[in-house]
Amino acid sequence: MSKQNTTPVPVTVVGLGQMGTALADAFLAAGHPTTVWNRTAKKADPLVARGAVRATSVAEAVAGTELVLVCVLDYPAVRELLAPAAESLRGKVLVNLTTGSPEQARAEAEWAAEHGIGYLDGGIMTTPPGIGDSASMILYSGAPELLAAHRPALAVLGDPIDLGADAGLASLYDAGLLGLMWSVFGGWLHASALVGADGVTAARFTEVSNRWLKTVSWFMSGYAEQIDAGEYPGDDATIDVQVVAIGHLLQAGEARGVDGRLPRLHLDLMRSAVEAGHGGDSYARIIDAFRK
Repeated sequence: MSKQNTTPVPVTVVGLGQMGTALADAFLAAGHPTTVWNRTAKKADPLVARGAVRATSVAEAVAGTELVLVCVLDYPAVRELLAPAAESLRGKVLVNLTTGSPEQARAEAEWAAEHGIGYLDGGIMTTPPGIGDSASMILYSGAPELLAAHRPALAVLGDPIDLGADAGLASLYDAGLLGLMWSVFGGWLHASALVGADGVTAARFTEVSNRWLKTVSWFMSGYAEQIDAGEYPGDDATIDVQVVAIGHLLQAGEARGVDGRLPRLHLDLMRSAVEAGHGGDSYARIIDAFRK
């Protein structure tokens, strides 16, 4: 668990699913007086046993604290719960850690501003067991001054990453990073099936995979500069070369009865770039395929 040197401040957590419970637990562990509310009151029992204060309504829950966190199923649920308590929230800081779209986050920020409520939107980049670990990222967007003011308290949940004033950015990053995660998982699972067909354990292969991902991240940093500049020099490995290389991957998979849909998708993207005259460019050029 992360250790924070901070003066305890009262906080409220609305919503006690697995994630909301983990958030409240982290605040309690760090010594913050914590008020909790959940539609099903019984879910608060373990937290109350550890020192939390149970509120009987959302308005009561937010009455005595400046910092209010909400983590529920979706944005319509956020509005349903908070709208009746809007006057009680006036002048306070609302941190919405509910998963949603950038558009929903921006609409919620507008609603909060109309009611005199400070607003931060957040994206939790971990599962409940990772809450309280300083290695876990929690993305925040909205008024930077609010994050700065409440950073010590929010830091007990995980490392606060400030994405700027646009309230929609935390949700946008969250969606993009989850897409990256699923792509990495898919590639790793396909590769594990491939080497596993020859008796290599997933654990042994992953030792090497993790080291390779550090090199991949180095490529990503370089490719990011190319994307921002709109220039794709093929001075590392051209798309033409990678078309040949992925052919070997497909052949190895076919010989072992491994499903090749994922690498064939990559091959289709590469071939489209080659057909468009970009075979001599770097792999980063394929970003054009995703821009419609």
